[in-house]
Amino acid sequence: QPPDPIKLVLITNASMFHRPHVERGLAILDENNGEIWAKLEAGTDEYYHQIDRTPIPFRQILDNITSAARVRPLVIQSLFMRANGEPPSQAELEPFCDRLNEITVAGGQLKLVQVYTVARRPAESFVAPLADAEVDAIVDLVKARTGIPAFPYYGNAAP
Repeated sequence: QPPDPIKLVLITNASMFHRPHVERGLAILDENNGEIWAKLEAGTDEYYHQIDRTPIPFRQILDNITSAARVRPLVIQSLFMRANGEPPSQAELEPFCDRLNEITVAGGQLKLVQVYTVARRPAESFVAPLADAEVDAIVDLVKARTGIPAFPYYGNAAP
């Protein structure tokens, strides 16, 4: 019997999904057993710019993920960390869930949210991994607030 087809996974920040040549590339991926894992690591514009340090507008990322998820189911990859000793606050995590809900209400298909934390020594000294229980709490919040399956990935980074 023939071997199982290889699954190609695109892990992306979704910043260029709105470009026609990227949309064509995503369609080719769809036709060839591909899967898209889009990064979404914030619920508010302020936190997004603090963590991702990019000039790309948060709204563009959200709109791009929504548009792509209307065409095919996406996996959302979400890195959360301790910054300056503090984990993300409920005031950030609740809006994060709201953004996920906005994507699905707009017709986006989200099949999984992967919640993970720092797994290697970070480039920035003020960043550290979350404890396993903190990752679990975010997973539980996502499931409760969105109904989207969520799965934890733990850090265990060396201090």
